Amino acid sequence: MVVNPPESLAELESAITAKHISLSKRLQQVAQFVMDHPKNIAFGTVAAIAQDANVPPSTLVRFANAFGFQGFSDMQRLFRAKLVEDNPSYNERIRLAKEQLSQPSPTSPIQLLNEFASANMLAMDQLKAEADADKLELAINILEKANVIHIVGFRRSFVIASYFAYALRHIDKSAFLVDGVGGMFREQASVIQPQDAMVAISFKPYATETQETIKAKPAEVPLIVITDSQLSPLVQQATVSFVVKEAEVRSFRSLTSSLCIAQALSIGLAYRQEEI
Repeated sequence: MVVNPPESLAELESAITAKHISLSKRLQQVAQFVMDHPKNIAFGTVAAIAQDANVPPSTLVRFANAFGFQGFSDMQRLFRAKLVEDNPSYNERIRLAKEQLSQPSPTSPIQLLNEFASANMLAMDQLKAEADADKLELAINILEKANVIHIVGFRRSFVIASYFAYALRHIDKSAFLVDGVGGMFREQASVIQPQDAMVAISFKPYATETQETIKAKPAEVPLIVITDSQLSPLVQQATVSFVVKEAEVRSFRSLTSSLCIAQALSIGLAYRQEEI
């Protein structure tokens, strides 16, 4: 057991990532839920959180104990403090969100558009609040130094990957989209040179093709990752990673925040190149 509990949410997330492999399967299940649903953890009751995470309430307490907390509420305070710090009006936004959820499900196109737009606005606000300037600078440094940037993303991640390649080519940066046509993603990855860089985008359930492409690159090639959880298998291999929480409406997840990161990196690189 950890003697001294983490004092901030960032410390707790680092501890969870470090200990994840050593946790029992049930505690790993809690860890995944905690990392993926910080808002639920911040404001939910133990009973409600346990139901959403599909575990007994006692398992939440055991999870908190495993990281040095006397009880679940002690760990919960870190999540609440972080959200209030990032956005003082968060409680009001939560109230409005609950009011929207209590309304009858919209069915007209304009009502659906409003629902998706509102959810994406909240996700973008969260992206702004959690943005890490140092990570953005590091990623742009990697892109700037690379001879060729190899971008990989399959299934719904392909939208981000193809846009990223398109944007980089428009600023005269050599970019290659690993599309795996004909199942040849390993062959495409075999041309990656030590002076290149790779960008990988993947969300649950984390495409096997993306993970295999990463394994096929030379070890010294830096890796920029855009994903949806600190526990994503891509994070441990990344030189720099961006964990995004996309809006989800009616079981449909958006890509707005991920596209915003791709835009910020590509346009940021364009401005960097103008300074040379």
